[in-house]
Amino acid sequence: MLDIADAGTRASNGVVSGSAARSDSASKSSAAIKATAAAERGRGILVQDVNVALGGAPVLRNTCVSAEAGRTLALLGPSGCGKTTLLRVLSGLQRLDSGCVILGDRVMSAPGMHESPNKRGVGMVFQDWSLFPHLSVAANVAFGLPRSQRPRRYPLARSASQRVDDLLEMVGVTDLAQRMPGSLSGGQQQRVALARALAPAPTVLLLDEPFSSLDTTLRVDVRAEVAALLKELAVTCVFVTHDQDEAFVLGDEVAVMRDGAVVQQASPARIYEQPADRWLAGFVGEADTVAGQAQGDIAYTVLGPVKLSTPMHGEVDVLLRPEELVMNDDRLAAGSATSDNFGIVDHVEFFGHDTLYYVRDTHSGAVLRCRDSGAPRFGVGANVELFHSGVPTVAFKRHC
Repeated sequence: MLDIADAGTRASNGVVSGSAARSDSASKSSAAIKATAAAERGRGILVQDVNVALGGAPVLRNTCVSAEAGRTLALLGPSGCGKTTLLRVLSGLQRLDSGCVILGDRVMSAPGMHESPNKRGVGMVFQDWSLFPHLSVAANVAFGLPRSQRPRRYPLARSASQRVDDLLEMVGVTDLAQRMPGSLSGGQQQRVALARALAPAPTVLLLDEPFSSLDTTLRVDVRAEVAALLKELAVTCVFVTHDQDEAFVLGDEVAVMRDGAVVQQASPARIYEQPADRWLAGFVGEADTVAGQAQGDIAYTVLGPVKLSTPMHGEVDVLLRPEELVMNDDRLAAGSATSDNFGIVDHVEFFGHDTLYYVRDTHSGAVLRCRDSGAPRFGVGANVELFHSGVPTVAFKRHC
């Protein structure tokens, strides 16, 4: 663990942690659980109306998020929206100007009150992993142990050595104990950094884009392993990312941030299916809109009537996800089309598992995207008719 001075000036150690939590009462046999036997189920997190200004510029604006004990909250948003600053507020590395932070049943930050990082019981994995280059893998992990257990010389004492061995086995790098960080791959370094953060058995774990330096294939594999491990450990986690797929895979809930404020916090499915505003709809997936006239739970559009998940009235823009549109050209090919909701395929993108079509409306010139499973069925220039699948969607009041 770090002193406040260490936390402020030597954050490169990759972990900010407090003392070990109370013993887990449940009996568990795996080495992963043995390594965290001192940890109880994670503590809940509550952030209320937090404001932070840096250099006179607001960075967090009345920010509110929460996470239930043992669950994972993903903080999603574009670069510069305040995600990392919020993580630093939770860890105690950043003081707040107003609002409060509560971990479990303890207030950690509030006006005139600030609990030091080493007393919060919080572990942190930084974006660049920040392993000590002059220490072996085992020594790096041992540095994350509580100060009273941290060895002053090597080889490690038996108790510390067993703890380190358990942690390395937990993250799958037992055979790398005597290797130096410079000889490890990115995925291996990430695992070592995670083991070090878990060494003091924190009840809250903070991860700041820990997979951003990995290549795409390795990133997918490592995040799946980490997600499974975190669920097994039942530690409360806050995970920062700008990648929607990552947020949806790892987060039990997702809080989307923009300009220092939380736009919406909900389950991944609700964020995607019922985004709070137009910007959010486009940020978490491909999104088009079509003009409509809402009458309760139905909006009448050029594609026909579309069901709304929330009743509305008046002129609206109806959200259309590509997978909610269906294409058909049978009647057009037969010369028997009678509706006006047809268009021409302008562009086709094939991804192996599915195909994305860009269809230009022959009347308005607007382009809608339609996703279909499998290989392309239509080529550029094909005449197609578009229908909505009937899945309830959301609508936004049309701007005058």
